[in-house]
Amino acid sequence: TRFLAKVGVAEADLACGPHPPLSPVVAEEVVERGVTMTPRWSNCSGKHTGFLALAKHHGWPLAGYQRAGHPLQERIQVEVERWTGLGRKEITLAIDGCTTVCFGLPLRSMAVAYARFGLADGAEPRRLRRAMMTHPHLVAGTKRLCTDLMRAWPGQIVAKIGAEGVYCAAIPSLGVGIALKIEDGEFRAVGVALVEVITQLLAHLGSSAEADAALASLDRDHVAPDIVTTRGEVVGKIRPAGSLAFS
Repeated sequence: TRFLAKVGVAEADLACGPHPPLSPVVAEEVVERGVTMTPRWSNCSGKHTGFLALAKHHGWPLAGYQRAGHPLQERIQVEVERWTGLGRKEITLAIDGCTTVCFGLPLRSMAVAYARFGLADGAEPRRLRRAMMTHPHLVAGTKRLCTDLMRAWPGQIVAKIGAEGVYCAAIPSLGVGIALKIEDGEFRAVGVALVEVITQLLAHLGSSAEADAALASLDRDHVAPDIVTTRGEVVGKIRPAGSLAFS
């Protein structure tokens, strides 16, 4: 709400729709309080407010900012091409669940984009990287791996979950970008996979005591969460299997 007010736009300008909160605690509060969720309850409402801020800054129309062909989306696509190194014809366009344009990219290109973001020395990417690392709670939130990773290993990693089982991260000191996808799009395995990829990568490249301590401090729900019945009985765990092949 404060972000919308700071930009000078109304909630009615948001093209996204609401969905149930990802946090079980907040979702329960919504039910108990009988809250009518509006577009600002979307997990993507902050991103959409950023879209509106950029559109307003350039004097572009606010209406239709989420659609392909709008100047905002053209600007975003140019940036996606620049950071991934892909040509326009190599990128597939679709419509995201939050109504905006989304981009179909090879995993390698996502990893390249994050590696470049981690190493970029320009004022803008450095400012964005610093903002994410300094305020990780604004990247994801309570008990979320993005936030907890950046808190555990401050100033050393940038991580951001995507949709449909995608997770990306950058470790600037190693010049490394990471992108992974759970094949069936399921979220429950993606955090476990990311932690294991980072663990094996650091072991291959030579991890530091600081990095090892950071990973060891993560909540077990990020590393090997329990599988429980509807009565709360633990009947298994989600765990990684296999080893990465390094060339």
